[in-house]
Amino acid sequence: MPGEANASFLPPEQMGAAATGLAWFIIVVIPIAGIVLFWLVHVMPEKIAHKKHHPQRDAIKVLCLLSLFFGGMLWPLAWLWAYVKPVGYRAAYGTEKHEDYFHEQGEKAATGQLLEHDIAHLRDELDAMDARGALTAELKQLRRDLAALDPRAGDATTVAGNAST
Repeated sequence: MPGEANASFLPPEQMGAAATGLAWFIIVVIPIAGIVLFWLVHVMPEKIAHKKHHPQRDAIKVLCLLSLFFGGMLWPLAWLWAYVKPVGYRAAYGTEKHEDYFHEQGEKAATGQLLEHDIAHLRDELDAMDARGALTAELKQLRRDLAALDPRAGDATTVAGNAST
């Protein structure tokens, strides 16, 4: 045979080993990567809601978990919900943030990482929530701690806090 046609970049004796390696890669690595990618995409709305301090973050998390079990059909709802501001939430609770946001900001204020106007804004939000009766015991304590950080604003806030409790 003067010239055998060979359409591979590998010599014929290595073709079997390359095919076996490729088969194992396709059988083992591709499904694992697919499952990981599917999972990462389905927890993305939860991570977005956490980053944006969405007040309904826990419900979005549950919807993401349900979406995993229903083959991703609920994922678009969770993704949209993570980006949408709750319309009546501020009117009902006085804020558009998750409770963890206030705890994080309180820790930053206690360590001196927040500026004065940020602390004042945080204090105003907590006052608005307290006016609606939406403060938990932890947030009431945070409000008292913030008042203790600034003695000038603390007198008025403490008096108002004592009158509401």
